[in-house]
Amino acid sequence: MDDELSINITIAERRYPMRIKRSEEEKIRKAAKIINERILQYQERYIGKDNQDFLAMSGIQFVVQVLDLMKENDVEPFLNEVSQINDELTNYLSKT
Repeated sequence: MDDELSINITIAERRYPMRIKRSEEEKIRKAAKIINERILQYQERYIGKDNQDFLAMSGIQFVVQVLDLMKENDVEPFLNEVSQINDELTNYLSKT
């Protein structure tokens, strides 16, 4: 059985044929829906702009959200602190 699926996604009144994994269909359709909803919000707020402007504005907003999430999930500071504590414990134990 073929694990891939051909679908059509419409974003900003433009159709995009895609070949995707079946397991990703729901996620991709949901993503397209969210993008279109965001574009609609911009269309209502900024009359007279074109879809390219709305796509750019939406893209910036989504990337900022991703960057915020990446910052929230950054474990590097914790790993550095744990490593420092480990070094201090190792030094202390080696002295006693």
